[in-house]
Amino acid sequence: MQEDNEQLLQQFFSEAAAQQIEDNGFTEQVRRRLPLRVNWFTRLWTLGCILVFAALFVVFHGWELLAVQLEVWVRTLATLPMESVTINLGMVVAIVFGLLFVGASEAISSEIVRK
Repeated sequence: MQEDNEQLLQQFFSEAAAQQIEDNGFTEQVRRRLPLRVNWFTRLWTLGCILVFAALFVVFHGWELLAVQLEVWVRTLATLPMESVTINLGMVVAIVFGLLFVGASEAISSEIVRK
């Protein structure tokens, strides 16, 4: 009995989904006239946070902190036996981000000096 009801419902909804209601392009016209919903406050907040982070990173010499952290990490790995070495994914991501940031800042600063 349950399977029969399920089968009837599937048949009904598949037939209903296959139907097209002709509206002479009305739906498309309405969609084109709808305003784009842009939350400017969220975008400005995100931009502001990124700028504050970048400023603090430069003020506190974040690239030097990342270099020291990388050196400590490498020296620690060198002193440990291989069985006890674990990889902290967050640390690896921070190091890669730091190296990319340092490389980009060096490229930008060297380009500024040339001009």
